[in-house]
Amino acid sequence: MDTLDSGPDIIYDILGIGFGPSNLALAIAIDEHNAKATPGERLRAGFLERQPTFGWHRGMLIDDATMQVSFLKDLVTMRDPSSDYSFLCYLRDRGRLVDFLNQKTLFPLRAEFHDYFEWAAARVRHLAQYSAEVVSVDPVTVPGGETRWFDVVSRDPRDPSRTVVRRARNICVAVGMEPHLPPGTVLSDRVWHNSELVPRVAGLTASGARVGRALVLGAGQSAAEAVDYLHRTFTGAEVCAVFAKYGYTPADDSPFANRIFDPEAVDLYFTAPPEVKRSLYDYHRGTNYSVVDMDLIEALYATTYREKVHGRERLRMLNVSRIRDVRSLDDHLEVTVEFLPTGERTVLTADLLVHATGYRPQDISTLLGRTAKLCLRDDEDAIRVDRDHRVTLPPEVTAGIYLQGATEHTHGLTSTLLSTTAIRAAEIHTSLLTHRTPSALAGHPTH
Repeated sequence: MDTLDSGPDIIYDILGIGFGPSNLALAIAIDEHNAKATPGERLRAGFLERQPTFGWHRGMLIDDATMQVSFLKDLVTMRDPSSDYSFLCYLRDRGRLVDFLNQKTLFPLRAEFHDYFEWAAARVRHLAQYSAEVVSVDPVTVPGGETRWFDVVSRDPRDPSRTVVRRARNICVAVGMEPHLPPGTVLSDRVWHNSELVPRVAGLTASGARVGRALVLGAGQSAAEAVDYLHRTFTGAEVCAVFAKYGYTPADDSPFANRIFDPEAVDLYFTAPPEVKRSLYDYHRGTNYSVVDMDLIEALYATTYREKVHGRERLRMLNVSRIRDVRSLDDHLEVTVEFLPTGERTVLTADLLVHATGYRPQDISTLLGRTAKLCLRDDEDAIRVDRDHRVTLPPEVTAGIYLQGATEHTHGLTSTLLSTTAIRAAEIHTSLLTHRTPSALAGHPTH
């Protein structure tokens, strides 16, 4: 098993915590830099990932689901269009470049883009350690009071009962989002978050389990996709979409609204006063949150109408409604749904309940432990982050913490999205080079 070097004499310029698309883009930027740099200019980098292999929203890789972002906003193109880590280079390598171009689309299959990520991750495999869950990050202070390094402690892939310590001048936290569930939700074989959709459905199909009714809670893209997928897969089942809105809201992907995802928009957002930040966020939530692609909305509506014509309505929209109670019995669920305008409650017998209720940033304070106490905070107790994605730290802390994600309060909507992944990687890479000190360069490894 390949492992990243560790030991008291080895100091990394950057250790990434998490190896999803964001840190993968950073790894590529660093690897391309190292390939051209002199030995003394190279960056020693490593990335630690708790999963055994690369994976990005695997549970939602529905066979015909497409990306909602252009393939040109891949891991590298916005940073360096000539990079051979681009999606187009991937297509060429896979022998599908002409076939893809003939489709005349900017939006690949989600499964195909995941394969692209895996292809890129395999090429920088030497920088990554899988099955290496980070359990703590400890500040290292030298005589005189300077906090110069962080000791990153992770589980040993060969023996999870043991840990490995690696020392770094900088860390980059990109641990992604975690599923959000309504308070009191109890997950089970019948109650899941939509992040498990595809493998859960595959398991039910393989076992021959009967599904008579399935409920999906949520009004966003993932919820609509789950409704459509369950309806197509369990052809004898009734599928009920439950949401508080009157109907699905179309995603605003118009050209001017999409400029909120431009790199320049991050600059404007970052420098704006707090009240302007809040306004921009509220105005443009419709580009990403709790919205659905118009094509899918129209397809679902056409299905409901077609079923009305034929007199067998399997797809039901329980709009302006909320789930008030869920009881798990031996062989089914009893789900209480309230129709909000009248307060009328109906108990539905169901075999499945899928919570398509979104994601939220993980609490990095838990991950960073004592190191989190070094991070300076704003008036609302949010971590202060500089424009280069580097956490603001006291003067005596010369080690650096970079965040990819969990920075919507400072950098706007693109913080958790793919739109500016390549640009963000370039900014962090440049910042790493800018913050290198003579003491860091002294005795720097040449490999």
